[in-house]
Amino acid sequence: MPDSPHTYDKKYDPLQAFIELFKDIDSVGATAEEKKDLTLEERLRAHIIDGEKEGLHDALDEAMEKYKPLEIVNDHLLDGMKTVGELFGSGQMQLPFVLQSAEVMKMAVAHLEPHMEKIEGEGKGSIVLATVKGDVHDIGKNLVDIILSNNGYTVHNIGIKQTLPQILEAWKETKADAIGLSGLLVKSVTVMEENLKELNEQKIEVPVILGGAALTRHYCESHLRDLYAGKVFYGKDAFEGLRTMDMLKAGKTGVLDEEITERLGKRSDAQKVVAEARAKKAEQQDEFAASKGDGGTATAVRSNVATDIDVPEAPFWGSRVVEGLSLDEIYPFINTTALFRGQWQFKKGSMSPEEYEAFLEDKVHPVFERLKAQLRDNGVLHPRVVYGYWPVQSDGDDLIIFDPKDHDKEIERFRFPRQTSSKKLCIADFFKSVGSGQKDVLGLTCVTMGEDVSKLAKKLFDNNDFTEYLYTHGMGVESAEALAELWHKRIRAELGIGGDDSPKIPELFRQKYRGSRYSPGYPACPDMSDQEIIWRLLDPTRIGCQLTENWQIDPEQSTSAFVVHHPEAKYFNV
Repeated sequence: MPDSPHTYDKKYDPLQAFIELFKDIDSVGATAEEKKDLTLEERLRAHIIDGEKEGLHDALDEAMEKYKPLEIVNDHLLDGMKTVGELFGSGQMQLPFVLQSAEVMKMAVAHLEPHMEKIEGEGKGSIVLATVKGDVHDIGKNLVDIILSNNGYTVHNIGIKQTLPQILEAWKETKADAIGLSGLLVKSVTVMEENLKELNEQKIEVPVILGGAALTRHYCESHLRDLYAGKVFYGKDAFEGLRTMDMLKAGKTGVLDEEITERLGKRSDAQKVVAEARAKKAEQQDEFAASKGDGGTATAVRSNVATDIDVPEAPFWGSRVVEGLSLDEIYPFINTTALFRGQWQFKKGSMSPEEYEAFLEDKVHPVFERLKAQLRDNGVLHPRVVYGYWPVQSDGDDLIIFDPKDHDKEIERFRFPRQTSSKKLCIADFFKSVGSGQKDVLGLTCVTMGEDVSKLAKKLFDNNDFTEYLYTHGMGVESAEALAELWHKRIRAELGIGGDDSPKIPELFRQKYRGSRYSPGYPACPDMSDQEIIWRLLDPTRIGCQLTENWQIDPEQSTSAFVVHHPEAKYFNV
Protein backbone atom coordinates (compact mmCIF):
# COMPACT_ATOMS: atom_id res chain seq x y z
CA MET A 1 0.00 0.00 0.00
CA PRO A 2 1.37 3.49 -0.82
CA ASP A 3 2.69 5.66 2.01
CA SER A 4 0.00 8.30 1.44
CA PRO A 5 -3.67 8.06 0.49
CA HIS A 6 -2.85 10.71 -2.09
CA THR A 7 -0.28 8.60 -3.92
CA TYR A 8 -1.09 6.80 -7.17
CA ASP A 9 0.46 3.84 -8.91
CA LYS A 10 1.45 5.25 -12.31
CA LYS A 11 2.75 2.02 -13.85
CA TYR A 12 -0.24 1.78 -16.16
CA ASP A 13 -0.93 4.91 -18.20
CA PRO A 14 -4.48 4.57 -19.57
CA LEU A 15 -4.23 7.63 -21.81
CA GLN A 16 -1.27 6.12 -23.57
CA ALA A 17 -3.42 3.06 -24.21
CA PHE A 18 -6.19 5.29 -25.50
CA ILE A 19 -3.86 7.01 -27.93
CA GLU A 20 -2.91 3.68 -29.45
CA LEU A 21 -6.52 3.27 -30.55
CA PHE A 22 -6.23 6.38 -32.70
CA LYS A 23 -2.77 5.92 -34.14
CA ASP A 24 -4.20 5.21 -37.58
CA ILE A 25 -6.25 8.42 -37.72
CA ASP A 26 -4.39 11.03 -39.74
CA SER A 27 -6.09 14.02 -38.16
CA VAL A 28 -4.97 13.14 -34.65
CA GLY A 29 -1.29 12.82 -35.43
CA ALA A 30 1.44 11.01 -37.24
CA THR A 31 2.14 7.31 -36.78
CA ALA A 32 5.49 6.18 -35.39
CA GLU A 33 6.65 5.24 -38.90
CA GLU A 34 5.61 8.57 -40.35
CA LYS A 35 7.41 10.49 -37.60
CA LYS A 36 10.73 9.36 -38.98
CA ASP A 37 10.08 11.51 -42.02
CA LEU A 38 8.85 14.58 -40.13
CA THR A 39 10.84 17.79 -39.90
CA LEU A 40 11.91 19.05 -36.48
CA GLU A 41 9.08 21.59 -36.52
CA GLU A 42 6.53 18.93 -37.42
CA ARG A 43 7.83 16.66 -34.67
CA LEU A 44 7.38 19.43 -32.08
CA ARG A 45 3.75 19.87 -33.14
CA ALA A 46 3.20 16.11 -33.17
CA HIS A 47 4.41 15.79 -29.58
CA ILE A 48 1.68 18.20 -28.52
CA ILE A 49 -1.09 16.85 -30.75
CA ASP A 50 -0.40 13.21 -29.88
CA GLY A 51 0.23 13.91 -26.19
CA GLU A 52 3.53 12.09 -26.64
CA LYS A 53 6.04 12.59 -23.81
CA GLU A 54 8.68 10.10 -24.98
CA GLY A 55 11.51 11.86 -26.80
CA LEU A 56 10.10 15.33 -26.03
CA HIS A 57 13.18 16.63 -24.24
CA ASP A 58 15.47 15.46 -27.05
CA ALA A 59 13.33 17.25 -29.61
CA LEU A 60 13.32 20.42 -27.53
CA ASP A 61 17.09 20.34 -27.06
CA GLU A 62 17.52 19.92 -30.81
CA ALA A 63 15.11 22.80 -31.41
CA MET A 64 17.07 25.12 -29.07
CA GLU A 65 20.07 24.76 -31.39
CA LYS A 66 17.96 26.44 -34.07
CA TYR A 67 15.42 28.62 -32.25
CA LYS A 68 15.13 30.69 -29.11
CA PRO A 69 13.07 28.94 -26.41
CA LEU A 70 10.28 31.51 -26.65
CA GLU A 71 10.11 31.02 -30.42
CA ILE A 72 9.71 27.27 -29.89
CA VAL A 73 6.76 27.91 -27.59
CA ASN A 74 5.04 30.62 -29.62
CA ASP A 75 5.67 29.38 -33.15
CA HIS A 76 5.55 25.60 -32.81
CA LEU A 77 4.16 24.28 -29.52
CA LEU A 78 1.25 26.72 -29.40
CA ASP A 79 0.53 25.87 -33.02
CA GLY A 80 0.14 22.27 -31.89
CA MET A 81 -2.26 23.33 -29.11
CA LYS A 82 -4.26 25.29 -31.67
CA THR A 83 -4.68 22.09 -33.69
CA VAL A 84 -5.74 20.27 -30.53
CA GLY A 85 -8.45 22.87 -30.01
CA GLU A 86 -9.65 22.50 -33.60
CA LEU A 87 -9.78 18.71 -33.27
CA PHE A 88 -11.71 18.95 -30.02
CA GLY A 89 -14.12 21.47 -31.49
CA SER A 90 -14.82 19.25 -34.50
CA GLY A 91 -15.40 16.19 -32.32
CA GLN A 92 -12.26 14.37 -33.48
CA MET A 93 -10.50 14.47 -30.09
CA GLN A 94 -11.79 13.37 -26.68
CA LEU A 95 -11.31 15.62 -23.65
CA PRO A 96 -8.85 13.22 -21.92
CA PHE A 97 -6.65 13.42 -25.05
CA VAL A 98 -6.80 17.21 -24.85
CA LEU A 99 -5.60 17.07 -21.25
CA GLN A 100 -2.80 14.71 -22.24
CA SER A 101 -1.69 17.32 -24.78
CA ALA A 102 -1.84 19.96 -22.06
CA GLU A 103 0.39 17.82 -19.83
CA VAL A 104 2.96 17.59 -22.63
CA MET A 105 2.75 21.35 -23.16
CA LYS A 106 3.43 21.94 -19.45
CA MET A 107 6.37 19.55 -19.58
CA ALA A 108 7.79 21.28 -22.62
CA VAL A 109 7.52 24.77 -21.13
CA ALA A 110 9.09 23.56 -17.87
CA HIS A 111 12.05 22.18 -19.88
CA LEU A 112 12.47 25.41 -21.85
CA GLU A 113 11.88 27.87 -19.02
CA PRO A 114 15.40 27.82 -17.51
CA HIS A 115 16.73 28.87 -20.92
CA MET A 116 14.30 31.74 -21.45
CA GLU A 117 15.15 35.37 -20.93
CA LYS A 118 12.85 36.88 -18.32
CA ILE A 119 11.14 39.71 -20.19
CA GLU A 120 8.08 41.49 -18.77
CA GLY A 121 4.95 41.30 -20.88
CA GLU A 122 5.98 38.33 -23.02
CA GLY A 123 2.72 36.44 -22.35
CA LYS A 124 -0.32 36.67 -24.59
CA GLY A 125 -2.43 38.12 -21.80
CA SER A 126 -3.83 37.28 -18.39
CA ILE A 127 -7.11 36.50 -16.66
CA VAL A 128 -8.36 36.09 -13.11
CA LEU A 129 -10.49 32.94 -12.73
CA ALA A 130 -12.80 32.28 -9.80
CA THR A 131 -15.79 30.21 -8.74
CA VAL A 132 -18.30 32.66 -7.29
CA LYS A 133 -19.30 33.15 -3.66
CA GLY A 134 -20.96 30.14 -2.06
CA ASP A 135 -20.10 27.72 -4.88
CA VAL A 136 -17.75 24.77 -4.24
CA HIS A 137 -17.52 23.42 -7.80
CA ASP A 138 -14.29 23.99 -9.69
CA ILE A 139 -13.91 21.35 -12.44
CA GLY A 140 -15.16 23.67 -15.22
CA LYS A 141 -13.02 26.58 -14.04
CA ASN A 142 -9.95 24.38 -13.78
CA LEU A 143 -10.42 23.05 -17.32
CA VAL A 144 -10.49 26.67 -18.52
CA ASP A 145 -7.27 27.24 -16.56
CA ILE A 146 -5.62 24.24 -18.24
CA ILE A 147 -6.54 25.30 -21.78
CA LEU A 148 -5.73 29.01 -21.38
CA SER A 149 -2.46 28.50 -19.53
CA ASN A 150 -1.30 26.00 -22.14
CA ASN A 151 -2.13 28.38 -24.94
CA GLY A 152 0.13 31.16 -23.75
CA TYR A 153 -2.06 33.00 -21.22
CA THR A 154 -1.21 33.75 -17.61
CA VAL A 155 -4.03 32.46 -15.43
CA HIS A 156 -4.59 33.64 -11.87
CA ASN A 157 -6.87 30.89 -10.57
CA ILE A 158 -7.95 32.06 -7.12
CA GLY A 159 -10.23 29.13 -6.28
CA ILE A 160 -13.79 28.47 -5.12
CA LYS A 161 -16.26 30.47 -2.98
CA GLN A 162 -14.73 33.82 -3.99
CA THR A 163 -16.49 37.07 -3.10
CA LEU A 164 -16.33 40.05 -5.45
CA PRO A 165 -13.91 41.98 -3.17
CA GLN A 166 -11.53 38.99 -3.30
CA ILE A 167 -11.88 38.78 -7.09
CA LEU A 168 -11.27 42.50 -7.54
CA GLU A 169 -8.27 42.41 -5.22
CA ALA A 170 -6.69 39.74 -7.44
CA TRP A 171 -7.62 41.67 -10.61
CA LYS A 172 -6.11 44.93 -9.35
CA GLU A 173 -2.98 43.18 -8.10
CA THR A 174 -2.38 41.26 -11.34
CA LYS A 175 -3.68 43.92 -13.77
CA ALA A 176 -5.36 41.08 -15.66
CA ASP A 177 -7.05 41.66 -19.02
CA ALA A 178 -10.30 39.95 -17.99
CA ILE A 179 -12.16 38.21 -15.19
CA GLY A 180 -13.66 34.75 -15.61
CA LEU A 181 -16.47 33.70 -13.27
CA SER A 182 -17.82 30.17 -12.92
CA GLY A 183 -20.63 28.51 -10.95
CA LEU A 184 -22.77 25.41 -11.08
CA LEU A 185 -26.27 26.18 -9.86
CA VAL A 186 -28.97 28.81 -10.42
CA LYS A 187 -28.03 30.74 -7.27
CA SER A 188 -24.52 31.15 -8.69
CA VAL A 189 -26.00 32.89 -11.74
CA THR A 190 -27.72 35.31 -9.37
CA VAL A 191 -24.38 35.95 -7.68
CA MET A 192 -22.80 36.66 -11.09
CA GLU A 193 -25.56 39.18 -11.78
CA GLU A 194 -25.02 40.83 -8.40
CA ASN A 195 -21.28 41.02 -9.12
CA LEU A 196 -21.89 42.75 -12.45
CA LYS A 197 -24.17 45.32 -10.78
CA GLU A 198 -21.53 45.98 -8.15
CA LEU A 199 -18.90 46.46 -10.87
CA ASN A 200 -21.21 49.08 -12.41
CA GLU A 201 -21.50 50.89 -9.06
CA GLN A 202 -17.71 50.90 -8.75
CA LYS A 203 -17.46 52.13 -12.36
CA ILE A 204 -15.27 49.15 -13.30
CA GLU A 205 -15.66 47.93 -16.89
CA VAL A 206 -13.21 45.00 -17.06
CA PRO A 207 -14.25 42.37 -19.65
CA VAL A 208 -15.99 39.46 -17.92
CA ILE A 209 -16.38 35.89 -19.21
CA LEU A 210 -19.14 33.87 -17.53
CA GLY A 211 -19.72 30.11 -17.56
CA GLY A 212 -21.36 27.28 -15.67
CA ALA A 213 -24.01 24.60 -15.91
CA ALA A 214 -26.96 26.79 -14.88
CA LEU A 215 -26.03 29.77 -17.06
CA THR A 216 -27.54 29.79 -20.55
CA ARG A 217 -26.01 31.53 -23.52
CA HIS A 218 -29.19 33.53 -24.11
CA TYR A 219 -29.43 34.79 -20.52
CA CYS A 220 -25.78 35.82 -20.56
CA GLU A 221 -25.79 37.43 -24.00
CA SER A 222 -29.07 39.28 -23.52
CA HIS A 223 -29.94 40.10 -19.90
CA LEU A 224 -26.45 40.12 -18.34
CA ARG A 225 -24.86 42.00 -21.25
CA ASP A 226 -27.61 44.61 -21.08
CA LEU A 227 -27.12 45.35 -17.40
CA TYR A 228 -23.30 45.58 -17.39
CA ALA A 229 -21.51 48.71 -18.57
CA GLY A 230 -18.48 46.70 -19.68
CA LYS A 231 -18.20 43.69 -21.97
CA VAL A 232 -19.74 40.35 -20.98
CA PHE A 233 -19.14 37.13 -22.90
CA TYR A 234 -20.46 33.59 -22.51
CA GLY A 235 -17.99 30.74 -22.18
CA LYS A 236 -19.66 27.48 -23.18
CA ASP A 237 -16.40 25.60 -22.61
CA ALA A 238 -12.68 26.17 -22.22
CA PHE A 239 -12.04 26.56 -25.94
CA GLU A 240 -14.73 29.20 -26.34
CA GLY A 241 -13.05 31.00 -23.46
CA LEU A 242 -9.76 30.73 -25.33
CA ARG A 243 -11.29 32.19 -28.50
CA THR A 244 -12.80 35.06 -26.51
CA MET A 245 -9.44 35.87 -24.92
CA ASP A 246 -7.76 35.75 -28.32
CA MET A 247 -10.37 38.19 -29.68
CA LEU A 248 -10.01 40.48 -26.67
CA LYS A 249 -6.24 40.67 -27.01
CA ALA A 250 -6.50 41.19 -30.78
CA GLY A 251 -8.96 44.05 -30.30
CA LYS A 252 -11.68 42.16 -32.19
CA THR A 253 -14.50 42.28 -29.66
CA GLY A 254 -16.61 43.89 -32.36
CA VAL A 255 -16.62 40.54 -34.17
CA LEU A 256 -17.92 38.85 -31.01
CA ASP A 257 -20.56 41.58 -30.60
CA GLU A 258 -21.78 41.03 -34.17
CA GLU A 259 -22.02 37.27 -33.62
CA ILE A 260 -24.04 37.82 -30.45
CA THR A 261 -26.37 40.28 -32.17
CA GLU A 262 -26.95 37.81 -34.98
CA ARG A 263 -27.70 34.98 -32.53
CA LEU A 264 -30.15 37.14 -30.58
CA GLY A 265 -31.88 38.16 -33.81
CA LYS A 266 -32.34 34.55 -34.90
CA ARG A 267 -33.62 33.61 -31.45
CA SER A 268 -36.07 36.51 -31.48
CA ASP A 269 -37.47 35.41 -34.85
CA ALA A 270 -37.85 31.83 -33.59
CA GLN A 271 -39.57 33.06 -30.41
CA LYS A 272 -42.09 35.03 -32.46
CA VAL A 273 -43.00 31.92 -34.43
CA VAL A 274 -43.43 29.90 -31.22
CA ALA A 275 -45.47 32.67 -29.57
CA GLU A 276 -47.79 32.91 -32.57
CA ALA A 277 -48.29 29.12 -32.57
CA ARG A 278 -49.06 29.12 -28.84
CA ALA A 279 -51.49 31.99 -29.20
CA LYS A 280 -53.29 30.17 -32.01
CA LYS A 281 -53.50 26.99 -29.92
CA ALA A 282 -54.84 28.91 -26.91
CA GLU A 283 -57.45 30.55 -29.12
CA GLN A 284 -58.56 27.14 -30.40
CA GLN A 285 -58.75 25.78 -26.85
CA ASP A 286 -60.88 28.74 -25.74
CA GLU A 287 -63.22 28.22 -28.66
CA PHE A 288 -63.55 24.53 -27.79
CA ALA A 289 -64.17 25.29 -24.10
CA ALA A 290 -66.78 27.91 -25.00
CA SER A 291 -68.56 25.37 -27.20
CA LYS A 292 -68.83 23.12 -24.13
CA GLY A 293 -70.57 25.89 -22.22
CA ASP A 294 -67.94 26.70 -19.55
CA GLY A 295 -66.65 29.83 -21.22
CA GLY A 296 -63.14 28.43 -21.04
CA THR A 297 -62.71 29.51 -17.43
CA ALA A 298 -62.54 26.17 -15.65
CA THR A 299 -59.03 25.32 -14.46
CA ALA A 300 -57.69 22.59 -12.20
CA VAL A 301 -56.03 23.82 -9.03
CA ARG A 302 -54.75 20.45 -7.84
CA SER A 303 -53.23 17.37 -9.38
CA ASN A 304 -55.02 14.06 -9.60
CA VAL A 305 -52.44 12.12 -7.58
CA ALA A 306 -54.04 9.17 -5.81
CA THR A 307 -54.80 9.80 -2.14
CA ASP A 308 -55.70 6.25 -1.11
CA ILE A 309 -52.15 4.89 -0.95
CA ASP A 310 -51.28 2.92 2.18
CA VAL A 311 -48.61 4.58 4.29
CA PRO A 312 -45.51 2.38 4.89
CA GLU A 313 -44.39 1.86 8.46
CA ALA A 314 -41.20 3.72 9.33
CA PRO A 315 -38.52 1.49 10.92
CA PHE A 316 -37.67 4.33 13.34
CA TRP A 317 -38.35 8.05 13.78
CA GLY A 318 -35.62 10.69 13.68
CA SER A 319 -32.12 10.31 12.23
CA ARG A 320 -29.16 7.97 12.34
CA VAL A 321 -25.52 8.19 11.24
CA VAL A 322 -24.03 5.28 9.30
CA GLU A 323 -20.28 4.78 8.87
CA GLY A 324 -17.92 1.94 8.00
CA LEU A 325 -19.54 1.28 4.63
CA SER A 326 -17.78 -0.88 2.05
CA LEU A 327 -16.89 0.75 -1.25
CA ASP A 328 -17.30 -2.63 -2.91
CA GLU A 329 -20.97 -2.45 -1.95
CA ILE A 330 -21.26 1.10 -3.35
CA TYR A 331 -19.31 0.78 -6.60
CA PRO A 332 -21.94 -1.35 -8.41
CA PHE A 333 -24.34 1.60 -8.11
CA ILE A 334 -22.07 3.97 -10.07
CA ASN A 335 -23.86 5.18 -13.17
CA THR A 336 -21.11 4.56 -15.74
CA THR A 337 -22.99 6.48 -18.43
CA ALA A 338 -22.94 9.59 -16.26
CA LEU A 339 -19.28 8.95 -15.38
CA PHE A 340 -17.90 8.13 -18.82
CA ARG A 341 -19.93 10.58 -20.90
CA GLY A 342 -20.71 13.30 -18.38
CA GLN A 343 -17.78 13.52 -15.99
CA TRP A 344 -14.97 12.13 -18.17
CA GLN A 345 -16.51 13.37 -21.44
CA PHE A 346 -15.79 10.36 -23.59
CA LYS A 347 -18.11 11.23 -26.46
CA LYS A 348 -19.49 8.86 -29.05
CA GLY A 349 -18.79 11.30 -31.89
CA SER A 350 -18.74 9.61 -35.27
CA MET A 351 -18.37 6.11 -33.80
CA SER A 352 -21.21 3.66 -34.35
CA PRO A 353 -22.97 2.42 -31.18
CA GLU A 354 -21.07 -0.86 -31.52
CA GLU A 355 -17.72 0.89 -31.98
CA TYR A 356 -18.38 3.18 -29.04
CA GLU A 357 -19.29 0.29 -26.73
CA ALA A 358 -16.17 -1.58 -27.84
CA PHE A 359 -14.09 1.52 -27.18
CA LEU A 360 -15.53 1.88 -23.68
CA GLU A 361 -15.05 -1.78 -22.89
CA ASP A 362 -11.54 -1.88 -24.27
CA LYS A 363 -10.10 1.43 -23.09
CA VAL A 364 -12.31 3.19 -20.56
CA HIS A 365 -13.44 0.36 -18.29
CA PRO A 366 -9.80 -0.49 -17.42
CA VAL A 367 -9.38 3.08 -16.14
CA PHE A 368 -12.58 2.70 -14.14
CA GLU A 369 -11.44 -0.58 -12.59
CA ARG A 370 -8.00 0.85 -11.77
CA LEU A 371 -9.49 3.88 -10.04
CA LYS A 372 -11.98 1.82 -8.06
CA ALA A 373 -9.13 -0.24 -6.66
CA GLN A 374 -6.83 2.72 -6.00
CA LEU A 375 -9.41 4.89 -4.30
CA ARG A 376 -10.48 1.95 -2.16
CA ASP A 377 -6.99 0.71 -1.26
CA ASN A 378 -5.54 4.19 -0.68
CA GLY A 379 -8.34 5.21 1.67
CA VAL A 380 -9.28 8.32 -0.32
CA LEU A 381 -13.06 7.79 -0.27
CA HIS A 382 -14.85 7.92 3.10
CA PRO A 383 -18.52 7.03 2.58
CA ARG A 384 -20.80 8.28 5.34
CA VAL A 385 -24.57 8.65 5.60
CA VAL A 386 -27.02 10.45 7.84
CA TYR A 387 -30.66 9.60 7.20
CA GLY A 388 -34.01 9.20 8.88
CA TYR A 389 -37.79 9.32 8.86
CA TRP A 390 -40.28 12.00 9.92
CA PRO A 391 -44.07 12.04 10.30
CA VAL A 392 -45.57 14.50 7.80
CA GLN A 393 -48.78 15.83 6.29
CA SER A 394 -49.42 18.03 3.27
CA ASP A 395 -51.20 21.36 3.59
CA GLY A 396 -51.83 22.65 0.07
CA ASP A 397 -48.34 23.12 -1.42
CA ASP A 398 -46.70 22.82 2.01
CA LEU A 399 -45.30 19.71 3.63
CA ILE A 400 -45.55 19.87 7.42
CA ILE A 401 -42.82 18.06 9.39
CA PHE A 402 -43.79 16.84 12.85
CA ASP A 403 -41.63 16.05 15.84
CA PRO A 404 -40.39 12.42 15.74
CA LYS A 405 -41.37 12.07 19.41
CA ASP A 406 -44.58 14.11 19.34
CA HIS A 407 -46.38 13.47 16.08
CA ASP A 408 -48.80 16.34 16.68
CA LYS A 409 -46.13 19.01 17.11
CA GLU A 410 -45.09 20.86 13.91
CA ILE A 411 -41.37 21.57 13.83
CA GLU A 412 -40.64 22.50 10.19
CA ARG A 413 -42.46 23.19 6.94
CA PHE A 414 -41.32 22.84 3.31
CA ARG A 415 -43.14 24.87 0.65
CA PHE A 416 -42.86 23.20 -2.76
CA PRO A 417 -43.72 24.80 -6.11
CA ARG A 418 -46.59 23.52 -8.24
CA GLN A 419 -46.74 23.05 -12.00
CA THR A 420 -48.86 25.71 -13.66
CA SER A 421 -49.72 23.39 -16.53
CA SER A 422 -49.49 19.70 -17.42
CA LYS A 423 -50.58 17.59 -14.40
CA LYS A 424 -50.35 20.48 -11.88
CA LEU A 425 -47.99 18.36 -9.78
CA CYS A 426 -46.39 19.38 -6.50
CA ILE A 427 -44.23 17.20 -4.24
CA ALA A 428 -46.64 17.85 -1.36
CA ASP A 429 -49.38 16.01 -3.30
CA PHE A 430 -47.61 12.69 -2.72
CA PHE A 431 -48.35 12.76 1.02
CA LYS A 432 -51.51 12.44 3.12
CA SER A 433 -53.17 15.81 3.70
CA VAL A 434 -54.05 17.45 7.00
CA GLY A 435 -57.67 16.79 6.10
CA SER A 436 -57.10 13.04 5.94
CA GLY A 437 -56.47 12.79 9.66
CA GLN A 438 -53.55 10.43 8.90
CA LYS A 439 -49.82 10.99 9.17
CA ASP A 440 -47.50 10.04 6.33
CA VAL A 441 -43.75 9.35 6.31
CA LEU A 442 -40.91 11.30 4.68
CA GLY A 443 -37.35 10.02 4.31
CA LEU A 444 -34.39 12.39 4.30
CA THR A 445 -30.78 11.58 3.41
CA CYS A 446 -27.40 13.22 3.15
CA VAL A 447 -24.41 11.24 1.93
CA THR A 448 -20.78 12.14 1.39
CA MET A 449 -17.50 10.70 0.18
CA GLY A 450 -15.51 13.08 2.39
CA GLU A 451 -13.00 15.79 1.60
CA ASP A 452 -9.90 13.65 0.93
CA VAL A 453 -10.92 13.01 -2.68
CA SER A 454 -11.16 16.79 -3.23
CA LYS A 455 -7.70 17.21 -1.72
CA LEU A 456 -6.32 14.50 -4.00
CA ALA A 457 -7.94 16.08 -7.06
CA LYS A 458 -6.40 19.45 -6.16
CA LYS A 459 -2.97 17.85 -5.70
CA LEU A 460 -3.21 16.19 -9.13
CA PHE A 461 -4.27 19.48 -10.72
CA ASP A 462 -1.44 21.39 -9.04
CA ASN A 463 1.03 18.73 -10.23
CA ASN A 464 -0.18 19.10 -13.84
CA ASP A 465 -1.63 15.55 -13.78
CA PHE A 466 -4.63 16.82 -15.70
CA THR A 467 -6.08 13.56 -17.00
CA GLU A 468 -5.83 11.90 -13.60
CA TYR A 469 -7.38 15.02 -12.08
CA LEU A 470 -10.37 14.69 -14.41
CA TYR A 471 -10.74 10.99 -13.63
CA THR A 472 -10.44 11.42 -9.86
CA HIS A 473 -12.87 14.32 -9.66
CA GLY A 474 -15.44 12.40 -11.71
CA MET A 475 -15.05 9.25 -9.60
CA GLY A 476 -15.59 11.23 -6.41
CA VAL A 477 -18.78 12.86 -7.68
CA GLU A 478 -20.28 9.68 -9.13
CA SER A 479 -19.31 7.60 -6.08
CA ALA A 480 -21.34 10.01 -3.94
CA GLU A 481 -24.27 9.64 -6.35
CA ALA A 482 -23.84 5.85 -6.16
CA LEU A 483 -24.01 5.97 -2.36
CA ALA A 484 -27.19 8.06 -2.61
CA GLU A 485 -28.67 5.47 -4.99
CA LEU A 486 -27.67 2.60 -2.70
CA TRP A 487 -29.14 4.32 0.35
CA HIS A 488 -32.37 5.11 -1.44
CA LYS A 489 -32.62 1.37 -2.12
CA ARG A 490 -31.94 0.71 1.57
CA ILE A 491 -34.75 3.10 2.55
CA ARG A 492 -37.20 1.43 0.16
CA ALA A 493 -36.34 -1.91 1.74
CA GLU A 494 -36.80 -0.52 5.26
CA LEU A 495 -40.20 0.92 4.27
CA GLY A 496 -41.24 -2.41 2.80
CA ILE A 497 -41.63 -1.13 -0.77
CA GLY A 498 -38.42 -2.57 -2.19
CA GLY A 499 -40.35 -5.34 -3.93
CA ASP A 500 -41.01 -2.98 -6.84
CA ASP A 501 -37.27 -2.53 -7.50
CA SER A 502 -35.88 -3.73 -10.80
CA PRO A 503 -33.29 -6.46 -10.21
CA LYS A 504 -31.03 -4.69 -12.73
CA ILE A 505 -29.06 -1.81 -11.22
CA PRO A 506 -28.86 0.23 -14.50
CA GLU A 507 -32.67 0.27 -14.56
CA LEU A 508 -32.69 1.88 -11.09
CA PHE A 509 -31.04 4.91 -12.71
CA ARG A 510 -34.23 5.20 -14.79
CA GLN A 511 -36.44 5.10 -11.69
CA LYS A 512 -37.55 1.49 -12.09
CA TYR A 513 -38.66 1.40 -8.47
CA ARG A 514 -41.48 2.76 -6.34
CA GLY A 515 -41.34 6.43 -5.37
CA SER A 516 -38.67 9.00 -6.03
CA ARG A 517 -35.68 10.83 -4.59
CA TYR A 518 -35.63 14.61 -5.04
CA SER A 519 -32.67 16.82 -4.19
CA PRO A 520 -32.93 20.58 -3.60
CA GLY A 521 -32.12 22.20 -6.92
CA TYR A 522 -33.96 19.50 -8.92
CA PRO A 523 -36.64 20.84 -11.30
CA ALA A 524 -39.42 19.65 -8.96
CA CYS A 525 -37.89 21.44 -5.92
CA PRO A 526 -35.55 24.14 -7.26
CA ASP A 527 -35.31 26.17 -4.04
CA MET A 528 -31.85 25.47 -2.67
CA SER A 529 -32.74 27.14 0.65
CA ASP A 530 -34.67 23.94 1.48
CA GLN A 531 -31.23 22.67 2.47
CA GLU A 532 -31.42 24.76 5.64
CA ILE A 533 -34.45 22.79 6.82
CA ILE A 534 -32.79 19.49 5.90
CA TRP A 535 -29.75 20.58 7.91
CA ARG A 536 -31.86 21.40 10.97
CA LEU A 537 -33.56 18.00 10.77
CA LEU A 538 -30.62 15.76 9.82
CA ASP A 539 -27.58 17.71 11.12
CA PRO A 540 -25.18 16.47 8.39
CA THR A 541 -22.32 18.23 10.19
CA ARG A 542 -22.08 14.88 11.99
CA ILE A 543 -20.70 13.36 8.76
CA GLY A 544 -18.50 16.34 7.93
CA CYS A 545 -20.87 18.22 5.60
CA GLN A 546 -21.33 22.00 5.73
CA LEU A 547 -23.62 24.36 3.81
CA THR A 548 -22.17 27.29 1.89
CA GLU A 549 -24.00 30.64 1.83
CA ASN A 550 -25.56 29.47 -1.48
CA TRP A 551 -26.80 26.25 0.17
CA GLN A 552 -24.37 23.98 -1.65
CA ILE A 553 -22.76 21.12 0.24
CA ASP A 554 -19.07 21.15 1.09
CA PRO A 555 -17.37 18.70 0.41
CA GLU A 556 -18.51 18.78 -3.20
CA GLN A 557 -18.74 14.96 -3.35
CA SER A 558 -21.94 14.96 -1.27
CA THR A 559 -25.68 15.08 -1.91
CA SER A 560 -28.93 15.32 0.05
CA ALA A 561 -32.50 14.35 -0.83
CA PHE A 562 -36.16 13.97 0.08
CA VAL A 563 -37.32 10.37 -0.28
CA VAL A 564 -40.97 9.96 -1.35
CA HIS A 565 -42.67 6.55 -1.23
CA HIS A 566 -45.80 7.32 -3.30
CA PRO A 567 -45.88 5.09 -6.44
CA GLU A 568 -46.81 8.04 -8.68
CA ALA A 569 -43.82 10.11 -7.54
CA LYS A 570 -41.42 10.45 -10.46
CA TYR A 571 -39.23 13.28 -11.74
CA PHE A 572 -41.10 16.29 -13.11
CA ASN A 573 -40.48 19.98 -13.88
CA VAL A 574 -42.27 22.97 -12.42
